Amino acid sequence: MEGAGGDTDSIVAPFAKWRNEFSRTFQYYLDRSTPYPMERWLGTLAASAIYMLRVYYAQGFYIVSYGLGIYILNLLIGFLSPKVDPELEVLDGASLPTKGSDEFKPFIRRLPEFKFWYSITKAFCVAFLMTFFSVFDVPVFWPILLCYWVVLFVLTMKRQIMHMIKYKYVPFSVGKQRYSGKKSAASSSGILKD
Repeated sequence: MEGAGGDTDSIVAPFAKWRNEFSRTFQYYLDRSTPYPMERWLGTLAASAIYMLRVYYAQGFYIVSYGLGIYILNLLIGFLSPKVDPELEVLDGASLPTKGSDEFKPFIRRLPEFKFWYSITKAFCVAFLMTFFSVFDVPVFWPILLCYWVVLFVLTMKRQIMHMIKYKYVPFSVGKQRYSGKKSAASSSGILKD
């Protein structure tokens, strides 16, 4: 009986080694992609285009697309929401700064950009793989699903925007804020120095 167990161990060991190597290599390239958000998002855009072409040419898998849309909407809410909910802070006595004299609290997302990107990219890849299995091609009238998703998106974003306005936070910033110093008297008067 020990020989039979030894055979499975000899089969499993190379697979485990390969899985660990693959995982380590994948994590290495994932870490290297971190400082390149534009390139990462362009790759995700390409993956989404490939998925949409697959759905268009297959003329099906609308349930998979609907599920993908709901999942992306859920990720978007996490991306736009602060890590600490201001409504709960108000109940605890602490709140976001509303005046210049209040303490500065930077906006920290509940779902960081990298995890947002990674989750969306992974979702498109999984959805693409699902389109190769006919069990996921449930016949539905897709315009109703599309209308329902649009209504859900509009209502959710309206609620999120109202939350942003109420607690005065903006989840977007473009780069580091730069301040320009006072201009010299010569440059403000139009005199150029050679």
